[in-house]
Amino acid sequence: MAKRAKPKNHSPSKKYTKYSISGDKIERKETCPKCGPGIFMAHHKGRKTCGSCGYTVFEKDQ
Repeated sequence: MAKRAKPKNHSPSKKYTKYSISGDKIERKETCPKCGPGIFMAHHKGRKTCGSCGYTVFEKDQ
């Protein structure tokens, strides 16, 4: 019989990085308009994308 593969250890989610506190106000990063609150947009160079549905917003060059 073959030896069993060891299970991979997954890192915990880092949802605390999606929020910032300024004074008494909690600010959230941009969420996906199609998926709704709780699904955040990923920031890439020149664009923002949703990892769930693939929605993409291109930023204008200034």
